[in-house]
Amino acid sequence: MKESTNNKAKWEDQVESIIKRFPERKEKFTTSSDTEVKRLYSDESNEEIHKLGYPGQYPYTRGIQPTMYRSRFWTMRQYAGFGSATETNKRFRYLLDQGQTGLSVAFDLPTQIGYDSDDVMSEGEVGKVGVAIDTLHDMEQLLDQIPLDKVSTSMTINAPASVLLCMYIAVGEKQGVSLDKLTGTIQNDILKEYIARGTYIYPPKPSMRLITNIFEYCQEHVPKFNTISISGYHIREAGSNAVQEVAFTIANGMAYVDAALESGLDIDAFASRLSFFFNAHNNFFEEIAKFRAARRIWAKIMKEHYKAKNSKSWKMRFHTQTGGSTLTAQQPDNNIVRVTLQALAAVMGGTQSLHTNSRDEALSLPTESSARIALRTQQIIANESGVADTIDPMGGSYYVEELTDQIEKEVNKYLDRISEIGGAVQAVEEGYMQREIHQNAYETQKKIEKEEEIIVGLNKFQLDEEVNPDLLKVDEKLEKEQVNNLEKIRKERNQDEVLKTLAELRESAKNKNSNLIPYILAAVKAYATLGEICNVLRDEFGEYTGA
Repeated sequence: MKESTNNKAKWEDQVESIIKRFPERKEKFTTSSDTEVKRLYSDESNEEIHKLGYPGQYPYTRGIQPTMYRSRFWTMRQYAGFGSATETNKRFRYLLDQGQTGLSVAFDLPTQIGYDSDDVMSEGEVGKVGVAIDTLHDMEQLLDQIPLDKVSTSMTINAPASVLLCMYIAVGEKQGVSLDKLTGTIQNDILKEYIARGTYIYPPKPSMRLITNIFEYCQEHVPKFNTISISGYHIREAGSNAVQEVAFTIANGMAYVDAALESGLDIDAFASRLSFFFNAHNNFFEEIAKFRAARRIWAKIMKEHYKAKNSKSWKMRFHTQTGGSTLTAQQPDNNIVRVTLQALAAVMGGTQSLHTNSRDEALSLPTESSARIALRTQQIIANESGVADTIDPMGGSYYVEELTDQIEKEVNKYLDRISEIGGAVQAVEEGYMQREIHQNAYETQKKIEKEEEIIVGLNKFQLDEEVNPDLLKVDEKLEKEQVNNLEKIRKERNQDEVLKTLAELRESAKNKNSNLIPYILAAVKAYATLGEICNVLRDEFGEYTGA
């Protein structure tokens, strides 16, 4: 009881300190009936308080900030990108005008696997599922009139993450923004590409080298940038369940920590910039419990297993995206309801930033109006529902606490098994996680086909005739324009400088102890293309062909 009292006093001191920097949104929070809403609800006599802790305190079951959303809402992002950088820039500026508080960049498939738009491998795919970025010129257009010292940017990029990060840094420098003011996240999570998604280039070992090079470089030069977003989202999209999503994501996180430690980095020098990315699926209470359990598991691993001393190293900060695989092409307006419930679970689970999928994403890239509805969903949850007025509103629920404990228990069983195999990299190479996901996806599909699991509009409550909504279509001319622009850049740049920087990158790649980021940055600034840089590394590292 004495320890609980001390922890409460510590939390109250933290609250007082944080409010000086980030005042709460209101002097007094109330319901519509003018009933006061307390900052936190808990049973002080219950031993449960010892296990749960207080918000902003280890093990962070109840959230990583002492005041959570009473001071600041989560970052509201809308994942966007299509066609050219110029077209995507228009969408970004529209969403910022509509109240979005952070950017989230979707790249086209050629960019994701390190090919230029004029490569034969890119034909027919340029700008289709995201924006095409070939050179620094494209990144300059993408971020035109967007102040990088004021806007946080998340980039969903993995195998070529080092190149896109260097382009972002170079644009920041051109804007006159000091590197210590650049904020955002690169996904940079290659292990889940081998497990679930497939947009890899290099084999695991050189890929891990690039990741740790980024950790080291950003620690010194870009300290506020999140150097990795360890992603459970795509693991869930591939067919995992909630437990597998958390277990495999945390196992991957441990592999990145191990690689960084092996490269000589200190745990407390890089761990605070690790971030995570989770899916928000349909089972409302399970999703809330999943987020709470994930925070608690990671905190214990960082403190007890890795012996991190800085409390910032223990905190799991995560972005959430609503479940793309849950959206149906049938009756797409139903997706607005699905996304609302999923987003609400993410908020009640304590996410730091959130993307809400648009209703038409099972059919195409979202239209402007669909993206606006998705953003408004977050804004209504934030400003009208009241769920952000108290911290961890589901804390103490018998059901949610039991689910949280059970998820923690089952995740730890998976982590023990992966440890027995030799860690996440070895488990990936042996196909263990892939098999587990595929089996779960198969079992889920059988349940849907047997109507044991109901998907409204898909296997029950169907319509005889579907009304096709207006869909966004990427103009086929954009590919030709992108290729022409790339050709123009190639002609105008200093070719000798390009060849020089690429040769220096090649030599650096041969030296396993060399950090590649300064060499990639030099090549980017010379307007070397994404494909040219990735091809140098392909030559030196080889390509991964699958487990």
